Amino acid sequence: MMNVLLPTDFSENAFNAACYSLDLLKGESCVFYLLHTYTPPIYRVDYAFGSPGQLGLPDDHQYVAEAGLEKFKKRLQDNFTNPKHTFATHSAFNTLVDEVNKLVLQEHIDLIIMGTQGATGAKELFLGSNTIHVIKKAIVPVLAVPAHYEFKAPSELLFATDFEIDYRHTTLPLLVQLAKLWQFKIHVLHVTAPGGLTREQLDKKMSLERLLGKTPKEFHDFPDQELITALNSFQQNIPVSLLTMVQNKHSFLERLFITPTIRKIGLHNLIPFLVLPYINKE
Repeated sequence: MMNVLLPTDFSENAFNAACYSLDLLKGESCVFYLLHTYTPPIYRVDYAFGSPGQLGLPDDHQYVAEAGLEKFKKRLQDNFTNPKHTFATHSAFNTLVDEVNKLVLQEHIDLIIMGTQGATGAKELFLGSNTIHVIKKAIVPVLAVPAHYEFKAPSELLFATDFEIDYRHTTLPLLVQLAKLWQFKIHVLHVTAPGGLTREQLDKKMSLERLLGKTPKEFHDFPDQELITALNSFQQNIPVSLLTMVQNKHSFLERLFITPTIRKIGLHNLIPFLVLPYINKE
């Protein structure tokens, strides 16, 4: 049984991401937690002591949130009839990131799936500010689904990595689970420096290969170049339906969030992007 968190702002983008999640996990038994958070633009004194609903006071924002969640759930149920899937709703007076982290622990969430739509600014152009914040703080994998993306059965997954992390501290089992569910192949892409892989990188590469087990996989080494260029070049030769990276402050994913090259991206805005957290156990 998987527990999947679906944050929603009731937009079509959020609904599209929810639909993607139901298609992606149609073969898995899942509980989908529909989450909506709200922060009123004008705070009453009762908000200083917590949500008015918690104090037994009327809270129009809470009523609107709960009604919106029920409507959102019904719309999903009208479009999908899968006996393996059940839904739970949750609204809260809180920031999205804080409530997401709270629910992840409280409901033992395995995966967060949310929509993302470009806005202004380098970061927002890539993922959207809410998605960025959730990814940077989440302790479980986050799958960002581009606006208007239509579900396609995954056949090829691209896992971009630098061979500089201990993969035992990541949630690789989720990739193996998805690969088994859809029988897809994992392509591991690395941009190699002029001097080639270090001894440590070679060890990490071997470790990754062992952890992926019998999952169909292929390793690709691209000559030294910008990561964005390598990703887009790969996509031209082997179209993939899912991009994966590990979120680690020492990895190129972190640098990707802050570098101006984000403006050159093409691949990421076209396919879903799965970010695996790095859990530092030291």
